[in-house]
Amino acid sequence: MTPKKVYIIAEAGVNHNGSLKLAKQLIDIASCAGIDAVKFQSFKASNLVSENAKKAEYQKETTNQHESQFDMLKKLELKKETHIELINYAKEKNIEFLSTPFDLESIDLLDDLGLNIFKIPSGEITNLPYLRKIGSLKKEVILSTGMSNLQEIKDALGILIESGTQKDNITILHANTEYPTPYEDVNLNAMRTISKEFNIKVGYSDHTLGIEVPIAAVAMGATIIEKHFTIDKTLDGPDHKASLDSDELKAMVCGIRNIENALGNGIKQASKSESKNICIVRKSIVASKDIKKGEIFTEKNITTKRPGNGISPMKWDDIVGSIATKNYIKDELI
Repeated sequence: MTPKKVYIIAEAGVNHNGSLKLAKQLIDIASCAGIDAVKFQSFKASNLVSENAKKAEYQKETTNQHESQFDMLKKLELKKETHIELINYAKEKNIEFLSTPFDLESIDLLDDLGLNIFKIPSGEITNLPYLRKIGSLKKEVILSTGMSNLQEIKDALGILIESGTQKDNITILHANTEYPTPYEDVNLNAMRTISKEFNIKVGYSDHTLGIEVPIAAVAMGATIIEKHFTIDKTLDGPDHKASLDSDELKAMVCGIRNIENALGNGIKQASKSESKNICIVRKSIVASKDIKKGEIFTEKNITTKRPGNGISPMKWDDIVGSIATKNYIKDELI
């Protein structure tokens, strides 16, 4: 990983609704949008939740209210064979396949399948056995930090490093786990706090509506952006409603790449495109009236006007009081 450009992850998550066909269509959309990686979710419902676990409020609003979280997730599991098919399909589309493991068995599955990047979801940041297992793989790690504080991030980071993962191979994502996230709860400045506190690469996992916040995160130093997307926001499922459609995904990628280019190298100097304007918009010292040879230049007979291809007005004090060595007509460059 470690790209020079911002690494953009299109989060398909469980928006495939258990359909291989839909999952491939999501990969098509991500590839067409110019995304770097498409990410799914790997889990076994029996390892993830108890059979009577309740849904989150946002899940109740977008799925069958009468089914349990277990029943909802059971329908969204991806088999090993499906993983393999999606990995190969993503390769055909020149896009990286990622998946978030939600249990120890799924970590093993993704490791066996050869994934080089492991994404840790916000809910697992306090799961020591889980963190220790991923850390021991010594792969690249992306750690989401929704719902957490600095001490919890410090603890998780310590476990990953102690287990064998190099700090340089870890990127911490600021995140908020409410779907959709209210703008007043985004707190993008916390991403900078994380970067400063741990001297580590940072990024942002976005769950707001729209594309403004992830683009702003890039301007603030995010090296990774993650955003949910879907083929249809009206489909049944927990995450469709708070996801981008294909056009919005393209617009987000375009916005990120534009901001990326606009950030530049930080050196303050005339750019290549504007250098030609220097002599047009800057001024030179000129005669404000006719001046005869031998006259003294004063503030009454010189002024500053465009173009800027003569003596710079910054030399004003050097010119005032000196003697004209030739005749000048009004507006002539001194």
